[in-house]
Amino acid sequence: MNTRNILGFQLNGKNVQALPGETLLQVAQREGIEVPHLCNKAGLEPAGNCRACVVEVEGERTLAASCCRQAAAGMVVYTDSDRAVAAQTMVLELLYSDMPAQPLAIPLKTDNELAHWCRKMGIEGTRFEPRSAVPVDLSHPAITVNMDHCIQCTRCVRACREVQVNDVIGLAYRGEHAAIVFDQGDALADSTCVACGECVQACPTGALSPAKAAAHQQPDKTVDSVCPYCGVGCQLTYHVKDNTILRVEGRNGPANESRLCVKGRYGFDYVHHAQRLTHPLVRREGVPKNPVDLLDPEQVNTAFRQATWDDALALVTSTLSHIKTTHGCNALAGFGSAKCSNEEAYLFQKLIRTGFGTNNVDHCTRLCHASSVAALLEGIGSGAVSNPVMDVGQAEVIFVIGANPTVNHPVGATWIKNAVKKGAKLIVADPRRSDLARHATHFLQFKADSDVALLNALQHVIIDENLINPEFIAARTEGFNELKANVASCTPEAMAPICGISPDELRAVARLYAKSKASIILWGMGISQHTHGTDNARCLISLALITGQIGRPGTGLHPLRGQNNVQGASDAGLIPMMYPDYQHVCNPDAHQRFEALWNTRLSNRPGLTVVETIQAILAGTVKGMYILGENPAMSDPDLNHARKALAALDFLVVQDIFLTETATFADVVLPASAFPEKTGTFTNTDRLVQLGQQAIDPPGQARQDLWIIQSIARGLGLNWNYNSVEEVFDEMRHAMHSIEGITWQRLQREHAVVYPCAHEGDLGEPVVFTERFPTPSGKARLVPAQYRGAAETPNAEFPFVLITGRQLEHWHTGSMTRRASVLDALEPEPTALLHPGDLEALNIAAGSTIRLQSRRGEVQLFARADAGTPPGHVYVPFCYAEAAINKLTHAALDPDGKIPEFKYCAIAVHKK
Repeated sequence: MNTRNILGFQLNGKNVQALPGETLLQVAQREGIEVPHLCNKAGLEPAGNCRACVVEVEGERTLAASCCRQAAAGMVVYTDSDRAVAAQTMVLELLYSDMPAQPLAIPLKTDNELAHWCRKMGIEGTRFEPRSAVPVDLSHPAITVNMDHCIQCTRCVRACREVQVNDVIGLAYRGEHAAIVFDQGDALADSTCVACGECVQACPTGALSPAKAAAHQQPDKTVDSVCPYCGVGCQLTYHVKDNTILRVEGRNGPANESRLCVKGRYGFDYVHHAQRLTHPLVRREGVPKNPVDLLDPEQVNTAFRQATWDDALALVTSTLSHIKTTHGCNALAGFGSAKCSNEEAYLFQKLIRTGFGTNNVDHCTRLCHASSVAALLEGIGSGAVSNPVMDVGQAEVIFVIGANPTVNHPVGATWIKNAVKKGAKLIVADPRRSDLARHATHFLQFKADSDVALLNALQHVIIDENLINPEFIAARTEGFNELKANVASCTPEAMAPICGISPDELRAVARLYAKSKASIILWGMGISQHTHGTDNARCLISLALITGQIGRPGTGLHPLRGQNNVQGASDAGLIPMMYPDYQHVCNPDAHQRFEALWNTRLSNRPGLTVVETIQAILAGTVKGMYILGENPAMSDPDLNHARKALAALDFLVVQDIFLTETATFADVVLPASAFPEKTGTFTNTDRLVQLGQQAIDPPGQARQDLWIIQSIARGLGLNWNYNSVEEVFDEMRHAMHSIEGITWQRLQREHAVVYPCAHEGDLGEPVVFTERFPTPSGKARLVPAQYRGAAETPNAEFPFVLITGRQLEHWHTGSMTRRASVLDALEPEPTALLHPGDLEALNIAAGSTIRLQSRRGEVQLFARADAGTPPGHVYVPFCYAEAAINKLTHAALDPDGKIPEFKYCAIAVHKK
């Protein structure tokens, strides 16, 4: 305990100490004294409404709720006096009388806290009449609502309103009629609930509980791990029985503090899906690869035969070796995955570089944040985020642009909403109105594709009104005069017609951001997925640099990472022009260093990116591929083009857990391990290296990914003998200065360590660039950007703009979440979101089938009215194979980041 300002008092006859602000319940718990409590829960503001925790304070007439009463010097407190115990017992008995007639030994919730405290206090029955029964609400696929078990502790209300800030649950009416309600008394399924499950985790009795019966079983074991979905990196605990995951609960990790979203809490049973691959598969002779009508996973045996591991691996290695010998090293390529562990990403790129002899290795970061990384490396010398998401809690101004955190990073969004409730000013800039906009001080619904015009206007105002930080600019930047000249003509009046935001609003936002003591910028793929994505990021970097809003807590630049290990996979070298730790393959020192480390001759020629590889296949220069956990047949732009390329390969080996759309083109399919079936490290968007631990075994003959990668390496003649994940991690940390100080033993002990961490024992650096930037001069480079439009714009034939992205309930290409029963029940069908006015103009009813068409393809799906989507635009998630929207998207690339323009192309909308 911090000895500063401590105060002393008596608790049950013992002298104890407390810090100012500590409650009596907190002190009692620290001293090992058990006091009944039900409305109180760590992480929630005290309410004091259940009265189960009352204690006697000497000299006071009434008993005090220990969860709310703060300790004071000289106080004499009794938790176990006759008066206190009688009151505690009476409260518990009264609450128990309202429970359904069932033995306490069989509570609805396995860890029913009311039952626990009744047993502790010796309560076996009740003298009081029960209340009238309340009907059970079974409308929701994730959560059962059984208000017969509700004690109105309001933990669910506070969890929803204060923690997740979703504002769905409330306490309605008065007195004996008081009731917990959803929205305006709706059934849960009809409410605006986003199924984060925070209320379920908070509920002490099971009035709100998981809908799945298996979740109520007692587990054989619990395993601490990390969420497999977005880049926030929430820590969680698997509850496992008979090699089956029963349920998932949030754990007190540094990025989530026990919070989860709907995917993290309920999206786990995909691992037990009937379509899991359990044996190696080899394509049957004579079965063609059809790029138009893809094979249904249920008909897997019509195109593939089961094979032994020995036979499958022999075919893989002999065929890849033959292509290499016949056509050269660069006729081979590999795609890794941002869902694989750091160790898997590291070994995969090492295999491609040393076994294939080429740098043709990439993964989906090319389709997410490649332009952001290009701009960050160019401007500040590092592609990593400068500050963690939680730094929004120390910011006066939070600027979120081109991102929808409530959908893509829901737990990260809670920290933003919490900060706003505590007084931070929020600026949200996006062509679509998201839920986060209702919390914003300024919402800038700018015209899609006009990011540079908007951001240059903000820079103009800051420079013109002398809101810059001249000391920071002089000491820590280069190129200010060129930047100033570039934005001189970008007045708010000049940019307003382009971006659609009024000059007054542009000035107000610029002043708010620049004058703040601490402003932080967070952005997403709405910034990066353009042909001018690198320019968009350059503008954001310049905003932070000219105002000195970087290098301190509550400031900085944070491109929100999409998948759970985009950061780690990139760090580990799963990109074609960089070795691990972003050491360029053309750099002679880096090239020599890795040749020595891996004891192999290496190519110093940058490899092909994801889209360039697809083009090279159709050009006939890439003949064979090894794809690990990636699904380009769903994720690439211009899917008809991409699928035609995959079908044209001489040989394709796919390593995955399902027969994905990409795997249907494979010659060999290798059954791999799902996330909960392996141990490894994963690096979240905050640069936190976290340990994910194996909870269950892979099904059938499915194997660990590291085992498969190493087996292929040995078949290609590499002398690899890694006996554990730990050995791979140890090699990684000696190859990567950024994580050199992180040991496996420390990760096992602490579960998460932030990098850079150069020496063992270092705490790591959550905030970087505090004194200098990792550039040769130590200064950041200000890079001007000029407004230019998209590669394709609407016309009379294709008058609408298509925007693609993710949705809350599903992830990426849907291979996992659409096989998770709860998530698929919540969003089972593909939908296109259009403004209600557009639907009316087109005479299309919400819920009806429509056809979307671009110059590259067409899809059919259901129309959904969405007032947040601007007129003339259509928003479609890209996770539905039956309406694969990337058939329509444009493959035009950003010249620097080589990222496709997913966020803007011209389409037509037709009534079916």
